[in-house]
Amino acid sequence: MRIAFALLVIVAAFAAARDWRDREVTQPPGVLVSAEPLQRDVTAAPIRVHDYTLTPRARFRLTARVLAGERYRFALASDLMPRDLALGWGVMSDSSVIEQLTISQSDRFYFWKSHSNSLPAPVEQIIASSANMHLIAASAGVANAIDRARVGQVIELEGLLVDVAMAKGGELRTSLTRTDSGAGACEIVYVENFVIR
Repeated sequence: MRIAFALLVIVAAFAAARDWRDREVTQPPGVLVSAEPLQRDVTAAPIRVHDYTLTPRARFRLTARVLAGERYRFALASDLMPRDLALGWGVMSDSSVIEQLTISQSDRFYFWKSHSNSLPAPVEQIIASSANMHLIAASAGVANAIDRARVGQVIELEGLLVDVAMAKGGELRTSLTRTDSGAGACEIVYVENFVIR
């Protein structure tokens, strides 16, 4: 009887912690992040992580609002990139815009859809002010911070945009622009620093 009660308490605590971790943080209307991501070319040696080889393409830094977050356990390279975050800046950090959109993630993609027949901002601005990012943690501390990030929070990250070569063959290439969309438009970020503001 005591064992069953203890197990029940553990399951309830785990469920409560997960519910808190995934609860959205509300923000007032207005642009929370006006600065665009910063990117500059870099020449750096490849980085080995597990059975993967990461080829640095650019130094990358941004402040952004978390629009959505998805954890992956069985997707391609999920041992390397267990969590994607859809991030927004400019118009896509403004609650008055975001509240008019349905935002979701699936199969390593980020999706948005207007609640009405009109968009709250020009489509080009929405695309250029948001991105889905596959995140590779450079340390256990960074991995923990990424895992704690909640929808609505503002985060800062710094690291490298990288291409990923897999030991069994195949390569994933990072996007190097914020104006693309669809397949190949996600940034792959080797995250060296991640702060929740």
